[in-house]
Amino acid sequence: MDTSNKKPYYAAGLAAFIIWGFIPFPLKALAAYPSGQILYFRVALSVALLLVISGLFRRKRIKETFRQVKQSLPQEKRKFILFTTLGAILLTVNWLLFIYVINHINIQTGSFSYLLCPIITAVLGFLLLKEELRSNQWVAIGLSAISCALIGSGEIKSLLFSLMIALTYAFYLISQRILKEYDKIVLLTLQLLLSFALIGPFYSFFNEGPATDLTTHFFLNVAVLSAVFTVLPLFLNLYALKELTSGTIGILMYINPILNFLMAFLYFNEKASLLQVLAYLIIFVSVIIYNINLKGRKKRGDGLVIPPVGTTAVVK
Repeated sequence: MDTSNKKPYYAAGLAAFIIWGFIPFPLKALAAYPSGQILYFRVALSVALLLVISGLFRRKRIKETFRQVKQSLPQEKRKFILFTTLGAILLTVNWLLFIYVINHINIQTGSFSYLLCPIITAVLGFLLLKEELRSNQWVAIGLSAISCALIGSGEIKSLLFSLMIALTYAFYLISQRILKEYDKIVLLTLQLLLSFALIGPFYSFFNEGPATDLTTHFFLNVAVLSAVFTVLPLFLNLYALKELTSGTIGILMYINPILNFLMAFLYFNEKASLLQVLAYLIIFVSVIIYNINLKGRKKRGDGLVIPPVGTTAVVK
């Protein structure tokens, strides 16, 4: 297929990351509510939407996935159950951390974590899955470490939260690479069902603190988070990946945190010290270095970009 015929797929990929880039707006609108409460209803509405869409349009894929699991060897079944459950736990923790950071620390910390995430995922892939890294990628990893050191020397709390968000999602991505032969939308739906089952019994704990009425304002913003900032970009990426490689999507994904940074400084009036600005510049440079020579990469299998809360990384 020539480049001109790929324009709709590029447009879909761009649209998804631009949408995710603006997620601080609905999250900030819910800042008065406990982070756990936002998580509870967002998971509930997201999984409800995915179940409706899957039931109407993707029943064949669901049947194929369950047939695939049923016909697999006992060891493969155990692996499916283990890593699907682990993925649900990691995704739940990651979403909760990201909501808390955006609403109670700052947007910069959340954005920084998802610039780090692909590089941390690469390191974990090297350590756990024996995936190869090029020399320029090791340089990028070293620069990322320097960036973290600069952030940590100025504000250790922000660095720790950035690392926790990046690590939980990086481990999530690694766990999903192990399940790469299964349909990603089906897996995500199962994981959100498990997530809802895990957090459901703790709803009263999540709701502790100053009393906040669940008004139309709350449900409207949570509905926007679920429909506009999860399900819609998820399917846009699924469409984009029909023709675009994971490497191309991996480049596009950086639109998201860059937009987050711009909003943090230009709209929400967040401030950054000279040390933080230097650290952000270093991480941007490391991202560019990490992605050099994409054309030389071997084409990998189909992937799917799945949002934690409004930030992204590529499941390859």
